[in-house]
Amino acid sequence: MSVFEELAALYAGRALGSYFGEQVSMLEHGLQAAWFATQDAAAPTLVIAALLHDVGHLVEDVPADLEDWQMDAHHENVGALWLSRHFGREVTEPVALHVAAKRYLCATDATYYARLSAASVVTLGLQGGPMSGAEVAAFERNPHYRDAVRLRQWDDQGKLAGFSAPGFEVYRPVIEAALRR
Repeated sequence: MSVFEELAALYAGRALGSYFGEQVSMLEHGLQAAWFATQDAAAPTLVIAALLHDVGHLVEDVPADLEDWQMDAHHENVGALWLSRHFGREVTEPVALHVAAKRYLCATDATYYARLSAASVVTLGLQGGPMSGAEVAAFERNPHYRDAVRLRQWDDQGKLAGFSAPGFEVYRPVIEAALRR
């Protein structure tokens, strides 16, 4: 099975179900985030990161109902580690940092919190809430923080019920071109 086929199988399985209190499935969410990244003329590796940023939820067991979550699942780290078997840091670092980017935006943009979905507000609490000043400064020293912030914004946009983004197959050539050889 190719890497693309493995990813497609993951997203054709568990990702078709509900997405922790959102109005879209995980598959729809990833496709929408990737579409917004494409519309924003993102680099192909960042489009892949947008598409696959929540893969950590698919490769480990977490409660299906957000109300059952007692702690953060650290899906960003699980997903980045899983993706690192096949992709370089241009894909994995924004994935690893997309939760931190939410916390960063809550700390640095006075309007950001009001734009979060109800489910994202719940998970923000589990993820540590807005960053402190020291955490903001440390985050901004990471060479991938700007890409992570962009990914976070597409993540937030990609929760539109009834919005039909291009399918997973569209990303086959982009994924195959970005694989580490």
